[in-house]
Formats: sequence, structure tokens, C-alpha cells
Amino acid sequence: MLPALIFVILVTQIPFAITIVISFMKWNAAYPDDISFGTLRNYITVFTDADLLRAVFVTVGLTVSVVLVSAVLGLAIALLLDRRFIGRGFVRTLMITPFLIVPVAAALLFKHAIFNPSYGLVNGLLTTVFGEAAPQPDLMSTYPLLGIGIVLVWQWTPFMMLIMLAGLQSRPMDVYEAALVDGAGPGQTFRFITLPHLRRYIELAALLGTIYIVQNFDTVFTMTSGGLGTANLPYVIYQEFFVAQDYGVASAVGVIVVIASLIIATFALRTASTLLKEENS
Repeated sequence: MLPALIFVILVTQIPFAITIVISFMKWNAAYPDDISFGTLRNYITVFTDADLLRAVFVTVGLTVSVVLVSAVLGLAIALLLDRRFIGRGFVRTLMITPFLIVPVAAALLFKHAIFNPSYGLVNGLLTTVFGEAAPQPDLMSTYPLLGIGIVLVWQWTPFMMLIMLAGLQSRPMDVYEAALVDGAGPGQTFRFITLPHLRRYIELAALLGTIYIVQNFDTVFTMTSGGLGTANLPYVIYQEFFVAQDYGVASAVGVIVVIASLIIATFALRTASTLLKEENS
């Protein structure tokens, strides 16, 4: 384990420690002669600056909504794919495909091929169904956060589905047989047997999804470049570091994102540990 541990420390922990140090520094590349250490100004800026606070709310709102919708859709699809039908393996492979696509490619696909108001699929379908008088919405201009959310839901629903499908296939079938013998219907078995069994899997899927979605940068950068009120915390880090070149503020935002991710990851690991204990028992 020692070589792997040393590698992880060199690659992750030392850069993170350096980031923490920089987060307490007044360091802007535009003022190379005005660098100082030992200030909380960067963290105060994060929690008082209007643009940074807006990015916090965008990150929280986008993450919560995407995780909730993806979890519900993932559960519904998992329940359908758990049934036996011809071509089930092929359909499962198709359902996993969105999760395997590069995020930038998925964002470009939706931005130009689906949401574009001139030649996109959405407006093309509206014209086909309702004729020339059909409305031609420009989703990326009027509701850009909704467009980003749709792309993230499309990509992360398969991830949720996989975890929940694994939970469905591990459920004890003898309990269902006993419930059917006692006269329980589909709704009762789902409510009192399936959902309690899937609770840990749903929690794990939601927590892992939250860890990844809260760090999403590719979709926001590709679809809106942080404009129209869509800038989240990862995009703010990029903007502060590479555009404003305020290394102190960028590092402070990064530390906050990492701490939040660690807190979520702790709950995810506890959930996974509980699942393993239940499987062993």
C-alpha cells in the first residue's frame, strides 16, 4: 500500500495543502509587488461578493434539481429494465450510452443540434407538428439553466439507473413470494418491500451524483461560458484564476468546493459501507 499512498499524497494532498496556503494570501497577478499572507479577506469575499454568492446558489440549485430528477428517472427506468423482455441486454446498453459520452461533446450536441432556435431538433419537431405557426423558443437564451439541467439529467440518469438496478437485482425474492401469497398487490409490494430495500442504493446514487455534479464545469463552460446567470462555483474558480488572475480568491473558492465535496463523500462512503455490511450479513 505504501507506494500507492505516497503517489496519492504527492498528486492530491500536497497540491491541496498548497491551495489552502494560497487561499490565505493576497495574491493577484496584476499586482505582483503587493503579495501578503495571513488574511481572511479571500473567504470574506467569497461569502459577501454578490457574484460569488449567486454562483453558490446556482451550484446548489442546479445540483439538487439534477440529482432529484435523475434519481426519479433512474428509479423508473431501473424498474422497467428489471422486467424480462426480448432485447433487454441491448436496451440496457443503449441506456448506459449517455453516461459514457464526453461531457463537452454532450453539451455541444444539445446546444447546436437540439436547442438551436434555427435548426435544432426541438424547434424542428414543433414546426413539423404545429406547422409554420409553431412557437420557436430559444431555450439557451431564455432559460439557460434549464438547458444545462436537461443535459446533466440526460447524462447522469444512467448512472442512477445502474446503481438502482443493481439494488433491484439483489432483493430477496422469497419475501415477494410471501407477500404475493398474503394477497399484496404491486403497489403494496413496491411501497413496503422494494422502496425500503432500495433506500440505501438511492442514497448512494444521490450522494455520488452530488459529488460529481457539484464539480461540473464542462457543461456550463461549453453551453453558456458562465453567462446569463449560469456561473457555478467551478466556473468561478476558472474565471478568478485564469481571467481575473486572483489566485487567492480562486483558491478560497476551490477549498470551499473541496470541503463540501468531502462532507458529501463522507456520507457516501458511510452509505456504501452500510450496503456492504448488509450484503455480508
